[in-house]
Amino acid sequence: MAGNTREYELILIGATGYTGKLTAEWISGHLPTDLKWAIAGRNAQKLQKVADELKIANPDRKQPDIEVCELKKDQLDVLVKRTRLIITTVGPYMYHGEPVLAACAENGTHYLDCTGEVPWYYDMVAKYDDIAKKNGAIIIPECGLDSVPADILSFALSNHIRKTLKAPTLSVIMTLHAVKAGFSGGTLDTILSLFSRYSLLHLATSMKPYSICPVKPSNPATLPKPNLFYRLLGLQDIPELSGLQTTGLMAGVDACIVHRSWGLHEKIANDTSTPDLSYGPRFRFAEYMYARGFLHGITIAGGISLGGMLFAFPPTRWILSPLLRKFVLPAPGAGPTPEERKDEFMVYRAVATADTEKQEKVLGTVHMQHGGYMTTALTLSSAAKMILRGDLAATEAGKLGGGILTPSTLGEQFVNELNAQGITIEVGVPPFK
Repeated sequence: MAGNTREYELILIGATGYTGKLTAEWISGHLPTDLKWAIAGRNAQKLQKVADELKIANPDRKQPDIEVCELKKDQLDVLVKRTRLIITTVGPYMYHGEPVLAACAENGTHYLDCTGEVPWYYDMVAKYDDIAKKNGAIIIPECGLDSVPADILSFALSNHIRKTLKAPTLSVIMTLHAVKAGFSGGTLDTILSLFSRYSLLHLATSMKPYSICPVKPSNPATLPKPNLFYRLLGLQDIPELSGLQTTGLMAGVDACIVHRSWGLHEKIANDTSTPDLSYGPRFRFAEYMYARGFLHGITIAGGISLGGMLFAFPPTRWILSPLLRKFVLPAPGAGPTPEERKDEFMVYRAVATADTEKQEKVLGTVHMQHGGYMTTALTLSSAAKMILRGDLAATEAGKLGGGILTPSTLGEQFVNELNAQGITIEVGVPPFK
């Protein structure tokens, strides 16, 4: 495990990119003033420009050091040995992520990223989970918008049910209730690239709900099923979540991560005979998106289904991908402007069902005062602070000792840190109107 004797506490790789620059700004403005950190990348001049801008924004703070490094094994091995923690925002991770993750796993350096690429995560678990465990490296991919809200709210709800009802949790159903946020060119380009990088068989296998779960469920809970008409249209009616729901944009990604969290907590509970760490043996997660009306719901569901079909087949993908990149998508590295980000927000709601005879319902919410990219900067920085300055040994991640983990393994301390940084996480709230 990365010790306190290393030169840096944190090195951020990718600070000249869109998400990386926001993360650098959040670290500079919100993490402890005595943090010893650096920004790393290929171009020293671009890195210096970022450092100069940080100094202007926070004149009372020390600039980060600058480290020039290519994403090559020999250079990365040297770099990661000098720090306790690496944050990388360089994507797509399917092309640029493995060398950094591998170097951290092999050298006992903690690691955070903000990927949403479950097929890549699936491969990394197979290749590096055991190595990271052996070397005490806590590796947490998907520690941004993908998939902190879903993962941490599921953890908080299950924890609440365990404490208040003395019962396990049967299910958590979550919805993206309200959102005003833009997209960056890098995110949309990654979505298109997934279909080119991986075979349909690999995508189907890796995106199954329990694909990266270390424990396979024997009798998972049954989720509510819509009537046949709604099912055909991709709709669902969930009264506790204000009614009509449609296909969730990140539903498949979040389901994989939340179920891995369930499995990791279940494993700790079984190995240490500590049932309070378990969500519940029958736990199940699902995610939707709130539909403002019938037409809105079927448009979203139909658009996601049609897009998936068009990009699944090479002929239509070859035709559409260059057209979208040229005429529709923002350029890689571009995203919402500071002025546009001022009005961004996201609200998630969830209903959890206790595994009791009465199947009591508990509601929860996550309210973010930012869009996805600033939220990602916040969650990455908060997780870094938790790992570097928190009581890591008391968390589930600390109990596991290392491996490829999930945000919720940072436990209640992470929930508290997110709340302190401005993400409001509430459970046991009154019924939604």
